[in-house]
Amino acid sequence: MSQISPDYWNQAAKEFQQAVSQGWTKALESFKTVDMGAAGTGISAKAPEIHFAPEKLQELQRAYSKDALGLFTEGFKSPNVSADRRFAAPAWNENPMAAYGAAVYMLNARTLMGLADAVEADAKTRNRIRFAVEQWVAAAAPSNYLAFNAEAQKKAIETKGESIARGVKNLVHDIQQGHVSMTDESLFEVGKNVATTEGAVVFENELFQLIEYKALTAKVFEKPLLLVPPCINKFYILDLQPENSLIRYAVAQGQRTFVVSWRNPDESLAHKTWDDYIEDAVIKAITVTQEIAGSEQINALGFCVGGTMLSTALAVLAARGEKPVASATLLTTLLDFTDTGVLDVFIGESFVKFREAEMGKGGLMKGGDLASTFSFLRPNDLVWNYVVGNYLKGETPPPFDLLYWNSDSTNLPGPYYAWYLRNTYLENNLIKPNKVTVCGEKIDMKKVDIPFYIYGSREDHIVPIGGSYASTQVLPGKKRFVMGASGHIAGVINPPAKNKRSHWIRADGKLPKTAEAWIEGAEEHVGSWWTDWSDWLKGQAGKQIAAPKSYGKGKYKATMPAPGSYVKARA
Repeated sequence: MSQISPDYWNQAAKEFQQAVSQGWTKALESFKTVDMGAAGTGISAKAPEIHFAPEKLQELQRAYSKDALGLFTEGFKSPNVSADRRFAAPAWNENPMAAYGAAVYMLNARTLMGLADAVEADAKTRNRIRFAVEQWVAAAAPSNYLAFNAEAQKKAIETKGESIARGVKNLVHDIQQGHVSMTDESLFEVGKNVATTEGAVVFENELFQLIEYKALTAKVFEKPLLLVPPCINKFYILDLQPENSLIRYAVAQGQRTFVVSWRNPDESLAHKTWDDYIEDAVIKAITVTQEIAGSEQINALGFCVGGTMLSTALAVLAARGEKPVASATLLTTLLDFTDTGVLDVFIGESFVKFREAEMGKGGLMKGGDLASTFSFLRPNDLVWNYVVGNYLKGETPPPFDLLYWNSDSTNLPGPYYAWYLRNTYLENNLIKPNKVTVCGEKIDMKKVDIPFYIYGSREDHIVPIGGSYASTQVLPGKKRFVMGASGHIAGVINPPAKNKRSHWIRADGKLPKTAEAWIEGAEEHVGSWWTDWSDWLKGQAGKQIAAPKSYGKGKYKATMPAPGSYVKARA
């Protein structure tokens, strides 16, 4: 390249700058015509006017021209792109063309994200544009395509094409099963090496099975513990392996433990509503647990949507003048839906109306569609990473119990789903006293006056820490808030024995208005939050009594071993 004259590079640079300028004009025009209305819903909506902050545009164009010209004038000298883990393999830097392509992509990606941030619009429109650009940028990475992926090409040569053959086989397998494999699912079986804590089904109806677990201690606390997991997932996230099972941990701490195992809905449940799930599932599970334990009150735990449902059920019971739950634990739960994080980009009046028209009177929200939505919240980690590994490199992902659970999706009844969308994410009605009627009762969360243990994960992208913390300002009783490290699942499933991650607690017990203010006064503690929760729960559980020698009581008899049959039904 050094033999080419300086005049050549000067002229090329001028032409390149002109091309950059024209490219920016086209990019701006494409942004201005983005329809941010009811995309994918079939409902037309006028796209909002989009404007850009002039100073941000000037800085972006200056930086882009400088960096792009630097790449261009270097010719095909290999740039170092290993800072991005998608291009970290040595094969990328060993191939100048591949490294150059990756560097150009990284520059364009940075600039497009900067362009999204330069939009002058309301917060929701900006977030939607940023999310759309992020999806496109993630999909456009050269690492996603065999023709440009230097690492996959090198592997194909080294294996004499065997990696490509395995990749095609993996692709066919995933097409047949209906989703991208995140782990080797053949190595797991529910009831065999996940969901193995010993117990029995002691009640079932068309919505759920109630599982009672065998005591691991000679004595148990008199007030039993009922766990309500989210019905958009299967309960065994709380009972993966013996060493990371929150259920087993609770049993080992002397808690007489019950869990709701949701039925995976089929067409026979396509008409079920939010009210049905509150009355015939959550409230019914509370009543059955009381009767089996012979206890006037129980303690309860709700995880994610399970926490929202549990709190709604408690509000219904409070409106009826009933108080069967002595204390409740909420794990990564939203009651106040002001701060819903990235999921807010999907929610709007047109989208909710579309879902109501599509399935508000009956139908199913398919589990695969829900799973895909959650995966694309983190496209590089939960989608393209596996596309590259499984199909381009012909690899089998390693066994991982959490990712096996993540792939075991569940359906939702359409009326339930439509009610939930409107009254939580869209209108935030649960925190408005007497705004909504559930199971025939106008509910008011301020009447749920019991002790609450509220947990939020610091890096949660589904229930942001601000959203988890907001429950402290909604509920009236005595509350303890704890923040854990990591995300929505990994932060929760954090057994003490591993001594991983940290959690934060405020020694003064104060609960200021915002999570940010709470964090300023919080102290970090190394390791799991489970021990803190267990100590708190023991203070709510009453005296210790002899552990039961059999499952159930009276008309509630053991019908089959845990984990039961409902959890084994695939979507």
